[in-house]
Amino acid sequence: MANLAKKVVQPDAPATAEEGVKPRYLEALHLVERLHRRLLDVIKDEFERRGRDDVNSVQALLLYNIGDKELTASELRTRGYYLGSNVSYNVKKLVEMGYLHHARSRVDRRSVRISLTDKGRQVHEVVEALYEKHARTIEPIGGISGDDFTRLNQALIRLERFWTDQIRYRL
Repeated sequence: MANLAKKVVQPDAPATAEEGVKPRYLEALHLVERLHRRLLDVIKDEFERRGRDDVNSVQALLLYNIGDKELTASELRTRGYYLGSNVSYNVKKLVEMGYLHHARSRVDRRSVRISLTDKGRQVHEVVEALYEKHARTIEPIGGISGDDFTRLNQALIRLERFWTDQIRYRL
């Protein structure tokens, strides 16, 4: 018969990382990644329902996040409007397809400013309508209340601050 060692945990002993925060932290990381991919799937599905295949979901989300602003490509990344390393590629494609204006900044001629064209605003409006529908139906259908989102958003902001501090202060 094999000798099985039993783990004895004292009632007042601190929980190990495996018993405490670590599994929940790893699950949260997995969920954040999965939710972003699922959001892209939802956007893709909305465009397919409308019979549109002119932009992909990443490009549609990028156009939505630009909205009425005039930005540089680097501002897209630093403001968190774009998640990905190929922002330059997608900006170039969207300019070529007529969704974005692309102009040198009057203040700094080295900098290129981008903004939505009328065609880009149409894509923005599709995503805006999708989000409006979700905002109306998420509580009665999804069972997620405003208070749930408040707590979720507070936790995500604290997590972002924690990660920022890890980088900034090399913790």
